[in-house]
Amino acid sequence: MHDRAREWLAPQQVGRARTLPARCYVDPEFVALERTAVFGASWQLVAHAAQVRSAGDYAVGEAGGVPVLVVRGDDGEVRALHNVCRHRAGPLATCDGRGARALVCRYHGWTYGLDGALRGAPDMDAAALGAEPVRLPAARAAEWRGLVFVAVGAAPPFGDLVAAIDSSAGADALASYVFDRRVVYEVACNWKVYIDNYLEGYHLRCVHPGLARALDARRYRTELAAWTVLQASPLDPAQAPYGAPGESNEALYWWLWPNTMLNVLPGRLQTNRVIPLDAQRCRVEFDYYYPPGTDPRAAAEDREFADQVQAEDIAICEAVQRGLASGSYDSGPLNPAHETGVFRFHELLRAAYRTHAGG
Repeated sequence: MHDRAREWLAPQQVGRARTLPARCYVDPEFVALERTAVFGASWQLVAHAAQVRSAGDYAVGEAGGVPVLVVRGDDGEVRALHNVCRHRAGPLATCDGRGARALVCRYHGWTYGLDGALRGAPDMDAAALGAEPVRLPAARAAEWRGLVFVAVGAAPPFGDLVAAIDSSAGADALASYVFDRRVVYEVACNWKVYIDNYLEGYHLRCVHPGLARALDARRYRTELAAWTVLQASPLDPAQAPYGAPGESNEALYWWLWPNTMLNVLPGRLQTNRVIPLDAQRCRVEFDYYYPPGTDPRAAAEDREFADQVQAEDIAICEAVQRGLASGSYDSGPLNPAHETGVFRFHELLRAAYRTHAGG
């Protein structure tokens, strides 16, 4: 590791911390590095429990660059299996499904049980398969409050990831919310630009005038935990489609390392997953959940307001990406009063990069 890298990879201190160098946001080398060091060593939101409600239900997804299949077994357990046949790497499924009795490769018809064990290979005898039992590799799966996370590598214990959320008021209600729909955005910025933007309210007055009116900047707070960041603020129901005037409401914005967000507001859960496409593009998946019986008009108003905020975020994130790619900028100082969430994210990234480099 050369001296320049040692300098920016070293742990930082709040009050004197600087952002990651611009090359981390534009160099294709970091896409490959992060696939292993970040996404391959963390928990990824892959499905919601309603997709795998009954035995044989399955959902396709991806974690750390590995195609995975989340499936509910006959024993009621949710498992995550590599969606890669052991024959010649064909997929077991290309879309979600219900009530399967077995998993059948779409290429040559090899058949696996819901536990991943090979049951049959057309026109092949046992000798040709080899002495070792054939089965799909398994990843760790965690079903939590109606969501399913998967880890394909050496991620921390899942309980550590969600400990701060589990101890917060109102967390128990999340599992009762019903999935409504998914909205997908493709954004011309590095995935980290999008996360950086999410992790601070410093930009609200300049970028989100409507949201800034709905939140109380004087009582906006940021709380750091080992693997999560919480941003929270009281809401003015008269300025946003959450709750009713006169109610005591609060917006809770949870970020989970490295690329999952839970936006918990009165009467709504919205999950965001940010997926890198290349060094300067990402896809953001917004999933909306509401309590049973929610008025469709209220849900539509909520989505319209959220879409406006997202349009504002996309515009500024894409402008920031152009600045990072311009060659005019390397790194800048983080505001210790408003950007501690970005600080925590960058420190976790630095730690992942150091681990990958063996330092």
